Amino acid sequence: MGLGIAERESIARRAASEVTSGMIVNLGIGIPSLVPNFLPAGMEVMLQAENGVLGIGGSPERGEEDELLCNAAGFPVSTVKGASYFDSALSFAMIRKGLIDITILGALQVSRTGDLANWLVPGKKVPGMGGAMELAQGAKKVVVVMSHTDQKGRPKLVESCSLPLTAAGCADLIITEKAVISIDDGAFVLEELLNGTTIDDVIQTTDAEIRLGECFLKRGPVHGSIRKESH
Repeated sequence: MGLGIAERESIARRAASEVTSGMIVNLGIGIPSLVPNFLPAGMEVMLQAENGVLGIGGSPERGEEDELLCNAAGFPVSTVKGASYFDSALSFAMIRKGLIDITILGALQVSRTGDLANWLVPGKKVPGMGGAMELAQGAKKVVVVMSHTDQKGRPKLVESCSLPLTAAGCADLIITEKAVISIDDGAFVLEELLNGTTIDDVIQTTDAEIRLGECFLKRGPVHGSIRKESH
């Protein structure tokens, strides 16, 4: 079963807190596209789209769409004051040069070393990985937002990805409906629990060793490195 609206919004809300004023931000499709709804009013950020827009605003009201203005997923958008337009070559030059401060992307799997798989959906035809490969390697910070398990209940945080990679060793932070998890020295680190989730729940739905972050270690005597039991 997929995530409900409330869970998707909770992930987007937490991801929005990683964005600070003055940043150039690139958002993937799906949950990442909800992030602007949770940015503080008046925060000065510039949203970039691979198809050649810097300064994307909110979704236009019905009937006010500009048929020539859309984001990388093809959905109508508005623009903010100071927005600019350019071709895809310049757009990807910005990405490759490291001018994107943060990118927020969806994922199918993330490994404990930060490998990202987010383009090939098993059993479905896809045109290719698109701009995610460039963003995952070129952005200064890569935040992954996704459900903690797939629709069959299988962990998406894994020892090593079984799906084709988008990029290796690129993920900095992972936000799911259950937890906020960083990656440090080839290991998952549990930083926060979300939506009433317990540590044990995170362990049992993560298919790799996961360490407890400093905030948990300060609370009392717990193991510093934990892994779900094999059955």
